Amino acid sequence: MGFRSSFRLLCMVKDARELTNRPRVRERIDAVLRIMESTDKYGKGKPLVDALEDVAQEAVLHEDFDLAERFQHFASYARGDLYLDVLEIFYDEEARQRSERFMRKMAAMGAERAVAALDALCRDNPDATAADARELFRGIALSVDHLSIGAGEGGTRLRHRELRTLQQFGRMELVLKNLPRPASAQAARMIGEAVEGVDAGLLAQVLELKARRAGLAALRAAVDDPDSSEGALHDCLKGQEWIFGGVYVAELSRRQYTPDTILDIPLLRGDGSLHVVELKRANISDLVIRRSGHLMPGAPVHHAVSQVQNYLRTLDENRHTILAKYGVDTRRASATVVIGHPRYVNQKITRREVTETLRTYNAHLARIEVITYETLLESAERMLALSSARQDSDSEEEPGT
Repeated sequence: MGFRSSFRLLCMVKDARELTNRPRVRERIDAVLRIMESTDKYGKGKPLVDALEDVAQEAVLHEDFDLAERFQHFASYARGDLYLDVLEIFYDEEARQRSERFMRKMAAMGAERAVAALDALCRDNPDATAADARELFRGIALSVDHLSIGAGEGGTRLRHRELRTLQQFGRMELVLKNLPRPASAQAARMIGEAVEGVDAGLLAQVLELKARRAGLAALRAAVDDPDSSEGALHDCLKGQEWIFGGVYVAELSRRQYTPDTILDIPLLRGDGSLHVVELKRANISDLVIRRSGHLMPGAPVHHAVSQVQNYLRTLDENRHTILAKYGVDTRRASATVVIGHPRYVNQKITRREVTETLRTYNAHLARIEVITYETLLESAERMLALSSARQDSDSEEEPGT
């Protein structure tokens, strides 16, 4: 995708400006508006993306995380990673209402088609049972998987507006996939609630959990692929700061704070200080080695830690400049090195031995922790399990309120 901008984005930025009274945040927003109002293309390009990300970062520093998320979404759209429809659903009340009306119509149309299918089934087979009905709809669902939109000669070419309509189907599917099965009176009630009076908070939790599960599955697939590069692993972890634990409030958009230091993943702690995540490959055979009967980290671990030590030293030395220019406190910053996986370690070294060796190694490090991708994945899985259990508990208690 290429850079984007539009009059609708300009309107949403202006509306967002009224949501804060922080002078520094408003100054950054005004810089965005100057860029957007300077050309007939509403400032489309990298300078606009950078300016939007600067607003998000300034909002994070003032602990206005809702506004920060809003401008991160704006930047994603301007970069070409999000469609305008997605922004409108979240930040344009009229557009959201139009989308909800569309989903209600589609739900009603689907129900009508389901009734028609059941009528045809009963007409052809008066003794049809509920099991027959389930088989019918299961067959319809499987048939849908084989339908596609032709793009070659003789195929159907959709206009941009029609392609965006397909996205609305996708968002509707996220809601409907979380309904109870098999179909019941409760499911019918929840369909109505989902498409008419949806609890925005609950829906946001559902979608966030689904997005986190998808992100974690993508990371696991990359780790399981022995040919995955550091770049591929970084792509899976970008924007997934939750994986590293709840102490981090955001991933900073800026990765370079000194001329000779580019950070893989800069995270912001709740106290405003910086935490650096350095990513290495998962497939490292000498992650832990055995020498003279003793286990010790291999050369790749030492090299990675030395690299991060230099990062932290540079950040310490430039602390005042970075704090004044970017508002990020890098004094005594901390770091995590994510490297290797026990499955790729040679010399018949067990998973437990890898874990114990790195635990001993970490005990002698002050500001740096070394973990494997296995440890990272297991920790994230536990967090997801707790979040899912909490959501299930809230859903069970809701009918009694």
